[in-house]
Amino acid sequence: MSRSAHPAGPRHADVLPEGHYTAPAADLNALDPRVWARTVARGADGVVSVGGISVKELAEEFGSPAYILDEDDFRARCRAWREAFGADADVFYAGKAFLSRAVVRWLTEEGLNLDVCSGGELVTALAAGMPAERIALHGNNKSVDEITRAVEAGVGRIVLDSFQEIVRVAHIAERLGKRQRVQIRVTVGVEAHTHEFIATAHEDQKFGIALAGGQAAEAVRRVLRLDGLELIGIHSHIGSQIFDMAGFEVSARRVVQLLAEVRDEHGVELPEIDLGGGLGIAYTPEDDPREPHEIAQALGDIVGRECEAAGLAVPRLSVEPGRAIVGPTAFTLYEVGTVKELTGLRTYVSVDGGMSDNIRTALYDADYTVALVSRSSDAEPMLSRVVGKHCESGDIVVRDAFLPADLAPGDLLAVPATGAYCRSMASNYNHALRPPVVAVKNGEARVIVRRETEEDLLRLDVG
Repeated sequence: MSRSAHPAGPRHADVLPEGHYTAPAADLNALDPRVWARTVARGADGVVSVGGISVKELAEEFGSPAYILDEDDFRARCRAWREAFGADADVFYAGKAFLSRAVVRWLTEEGLNLDVCSGGELVTALAAGMPAERIALHGNNKSVDEITRAVEAGVGRIVLDSFQEIVRVAHIAERLGKRQRVQIRVTVGVEAHTHEFIATAHEDQKFGIALAGGQAAEAVRRVLRLDGLELIGIHSHIGSQIFDMAGFEVSARRVVQLLAEVRDEHGVELPEIDLGGGLGIAYTPEDDPREPHEIAQALGDIVGRECEAAGLAVPRLSVEPGRAIVGPTAFTLYEVGTVKELTGLRTYVSVDGGMSDNIRTALYDADYTVALVSRSSDAEPMLSRVVGKHCESGDIVVRDAFLPADLAPGDLLAVPATGAYCRSMASNYNHALRPPVVAVKNGEARVIVRRETEEDLLRLDVG
């Protein structure tokens, strides 16, 4: 699969037709390091471990389904991004991918900033001790309460998403006697090679202020006229789960052109640009994501080249990886409940979770891989579809995978690369209890987000 292919959906990716599948791996017991967290390994007894703890122990102590997060891997990826971009750029972790107080503390300790897009994410960040000046607030429809809390806290930037929001943030800042640092989110007209639902820079969608028709230039004029706002730069985010850098090149060129127009009209060189996030990860071994140092080099070269052509000083660059940090660090642990063979088709393997803990397959037609992790097996490969326990035929976790033909109820399966958007988008469909997030490091495991209980469900149901 090329770097531009997209595992989240068929809209732009090359997808195999129904009934045509890639060949099974030569060894179903092998764990491809491209999709598994760094400390995941299969032991001599055939049982998989992470952070020195076997999945059997984790299932016994914490139950299933459960999200198992490799803390060492998470921290290593934070450092890789921070070191790749260096002191002259800012790395904002996109909290929407997965956020908890433990994660905020890890980010703070590893020197990353944090991007939040709701009052809930903001309060989590502040409660866990992230310095407010290292927080950016996003969102296409921020409430007055969310903006007020952000300005009062002293967040480092608010990303403005509409003309109405320009006035709203300015009014709140002036009322509070503050001058709020802001960026303007611009839709640059780039069609990112991604699924329709997560492409965010083409003009017919809800985010940002369009370059087309001079709208972004008008937004700049309005912000510069308001005493309550300090315009520090332009923001552009073209989508998610992207492998091809071509879209970033077009986006950077158009953003720099806008910076040049601002200089020519207002005599102001804005000091920052944010090119967003969205870089892809490997959900299957066929995916080929770029490393942070490659991304940093490519983006730095693009911005530098465009600024030189425009006669501008190179602004400070920001990026917002979320999935690229947390996505590969976790897997979801399931227990097999039933194995149902459909003669001549495939075998349906039902697990104790499903679309309530991973909606991405149903929502984006996302591809995942899966492995038997509670033991090894020399059985023949069996074309399987891993499904959940919910009352939907679309309740699919892994659409097509090869598992050992001796798979049986009680076996443990793991689906890697589920650190991003799985817990964040989890639901209580069928009154399912959302799974815990268990962090593992150096032979120790601890719950960082506990499993919901029936009491939690009933507590909200006031009757």
